[in-house]
Amino acid sequence: MGNSENRLQKRVEDSQIEQVFQVRPEHLNGAGRLFGGQLMAWIDEVAALVGLRHAQSNIVTASVDNLEFIQGAYQNDLIVLVGRVTFVGNTSMEVRVDTYVESMVDGMRRPINRAYLTLVAVDENGKPQKVPQLCIETESQRAEWEAGQKRKAMHIQRKKEGF
Repeated sequence: MGNSENRLQKRVEDSQIEQVFQVRPEHLNGAGRLFGGQLMAWIDEVAALVGLRHAQSNIVTASVDNLEFIQGAYQNDLIVLVGRVTFVGNTSMEVRVDTYVESMVDGMRRPINRAYLTLVAVDENGKPQKVPQLCIETESQRAEWEAGQKRKAMHIQRKKEGF
């Protein structure tokens, strides 16, 4: 995105990330499943890369809004994380990260986690700075945007309530 006009708005695909990890013994909990904290670290890493691509600046994770563990994963499983921007405010971005286990036999993916994270773009002094707007091109992107607006409103309400 060379000129400044193109930097004012970006498409979802411009910053989407897909990253693959293999579950190794050091990633397991005492029950022999993928440790939730490890998965959370991978989710945060993918979300940060999405935020970096979208904002083209440093970012910080402000919150993890939803972290839904659907199924477990086990040693040697291939874990695929797909992250994309779903909503942007003035200085913040909401990033959805879907996590799948990919079958090594047929490549089929089964969902094991979905998370929404709020990231804030910051300058070199750690002060929030504006992020590019998001170009909504499909009905599913519009639905995500509208859900992101609702989550942001809930964040504001919870903050007022001291939650």
